[in-house]
Parts: sequence; structure tokens; C-alpha cells
Amino acid sequence: MILNTTHHNPDHKQIIADLVGQPFSLVQKLKMKGIGSKRMIIDEVSPNMQSLMNTVSDINYGSIELRPKGILVRITKGLKSFTWIIPYYQLVIYKTNGSSLHAQGRFVHFRNNKTFKENKKFFDRLLDEKVKYDMQYAMPSQL
Repeated sequence: MILNTTHHNPDHKQIIADLVGQPFSLVQKLKMKGIGSKRMIIDEVSPNMQSLMNTVSDINYGSIELRPKGILVRITKGLKSFTWIIPYYQLVIYKTNGSSLHAQGRFVHFRNNKTFKENKKFFDRLLDEKVKYDMQYAMPSQL
């Protein structure tokens, strides 16, 4: 689900909390050594997200925020901001010349450059959180 989060809307806060959980507490954020990525350059998006990208030759930026049950991908288009809400069970990550997040029939590909390399620890943390979430619902191995 993609929301226009340019202006504050209490309904959006509730929708996000229902889908991916409440934000982490300050203590949890400190233990995790941060829950947000640095700003990354968006290289490519799926055709159904093309309307969120700048139409002129401006660079498109995005960042990722961790939540207990998923992630928020924040995309800026000029003065507007959009938030793509992705629960962990829908999230698929590909590492191909950068990183690509896929879910809900959409994708965002982040460029492999200096800012992406600075986010390596963040992506490791993201994968750890996804594995932790998936392990809660893992089927017991059959003997």
C-alpha cells in the first residue's frame, strides 16, 4: 500500500501501525543501533510506481525505516513524500548491482554507489529482522 504522507494524517498513522506495527521505542532503537537507512538513489521502479518518480531528469531519493512487522520505504517527489508500506511476509530482496525491494507487484531498485555502500550494515539488520519475523511462523521440521 502506498500513502501520500506529505501532510500529517492520523488515519495514516493507524493504517501503518496495523500493517507493520508501532515504531520501535527509543531503547530498542539504541539497541539496534538505528532503524533507518541513509538516503539512497532510486535507479528504477516498476511501471505501476512510475507516477511517484520525478518526470524531469532530477535524481529520485528514497530511504527505508524498520518496523517490528515490516518496513516503510519513503520516496520523495519534489515537495511531496510517499510511503510504501511492506509487511515482512510480502518482502523479497534481490541484490543485483545495488539492491531491489519487491512486494505487492511493485519494486524499487536502489543504485549501487557510495550511499548504498554506507547502508550495508542497515541492509544486514533488515535481513536479520526479516529472518527473525519469518522464524516465528516457520513450520517445524518433520523427522
